[in-house]
Amino acid sequence: MTVSLSGVHILVDDPDASLAFYQDVLGFTKLFEAENGGFRWITLATPTQPEIQIVLEQPHGGRSQESGDQLAALLAKGELQMVNFRTDDLDATFEKVAAADSAEILQEPADQPWGQRDAAFRDPAGNLIRIAQA
Repeated sequence: MTVSLSGVHILVDDPDASLAFYQDVLGFTKLFEAENGGFRWITLATPTQPEIQIVLEQPHGGRSQESGDQLAALLAKGELQMVNFRTDDLDATFEKVAAADSAEILQEPADQPWGQRDAAFRDPAGNLIRIAQA
């Protein structure tokens, strides 16, 4: 039996701003988009791992008002789990993120004690993103 990762959901408060960031800055490809009840889900993939989908979703989409409110509050505080990516050129990726002005830079590329070189920032929704050199 083989189990593999097929997708990751990332909560966003502004789907358009997040789509622009993940597509135009990080280079993800938009696969499709769905809307239901006024909420959107946008599915993206990277060119190097098209089988792993990244889904941008709104906190209230498909949830109760109470649960959506709780997730929206955590998103606003930047308290959701971080997302880790890797790139073949960390410096070039970081420069593109920094130039976009839609992310909050937390850490420039640096060697880490656990053996990798990475950078950290918050995406337009406030999610903590770390990108490591592959």
